[in-house]
Amino acid sequence: MNSGDTDNNARSAADAPASVWAELLRCARDIAATERTLAPLLLEYVLQRHSLADAIATRLGAKLVYHSERGGHLREVFMEAFDADPQISIAIAADLRAVVARDPACDTVLTPFLWFKGFQAITCHRVAHWLWGQNRREFARYLQSLVSEVFAVDIHPAAVFGRGIMLDHATSFVVGETAIVDDDVSFLHDVTLGGTGKDRGDRHPKVRRRVLVGAGAKILGNIEIGEGAQVGAGSVVLDSVPPHCTVTGVPAKVVGEVKSQNPARDMDHYISHPDSFILGAGI
Repeated sequence: MNSGDTDNNARSAADAPASVWAELLRCARDIAATERTLAPLLLEYVLQRHSLADAIATRLGAKLVYHSERGGHLREVFMEAFDADPQISIAIAADLRAVVARDPACDTVLTPFLWFKGFQAITCHRVAHWLWGQNRREFARYLQSLVSEVFAVDIHPAAVFGRGIMLDHATSFVVGETAIVDDDVSFLHDVTLGGTGKDRGDRHPKVRRRVLVGAGAKILGNIEIGEGAQVGAGSVVLDSVPPHCTVTGVPAKVVGEVKSQNPARDMDHYISHPDSFILGAGI
């Protein structure tokens, strides 16, 4: 990639929050005009806001307030994070686009913004991770706890996530402290990126770009899931997975190569092999 391509990609990423915000406004106006009972909600969380960051902070502050007496303060902290690090808003825009592109049950960015707890949980984690990096670790843990209670998603604030992440359904998604997830990864529900015991230090998985992880998979230890790999539903992965390979089973074994160049995008969980297993499913 030459320097011109790099500059163009950087500009495109920087423009993404504004583009997503414009689309969010259009969708909210259309629905408010036809669904009067939803109009007050859309006014509060979208149409009266001035940016994607403002809308996200308001929506998530309101969702978490039921488990906290400091909902207004939570919104302020979200806005503080968004203002301090524009990369968070860029990642949020990429996450929204990823959900629309990969989930057949979703046709606009407004749907995950308002209703999908997977998107909302990963957004909260991005703020908790920023707090962790600012050495505000008790507040980060507090936010992690709220997200666990509200969304049934438990991600340690130190865990690192790239852009374009999709948590489909998300219930019981658990990620440990030293886990790293690169760009453009898709997870189904009930996935664990965990350790293998009580050892300290670097002890959690590293998931590379374009990986697809099926429902109920457990990936344990300081291992690497190579780029473009696929992990079958219900698998227990204890060893590193080569790039572009499919693993299934307990313990997981390589059963073949992934035909797709981007399984995270294509979301095709069916893998043809002698037992003809269906290795993942969404709704």
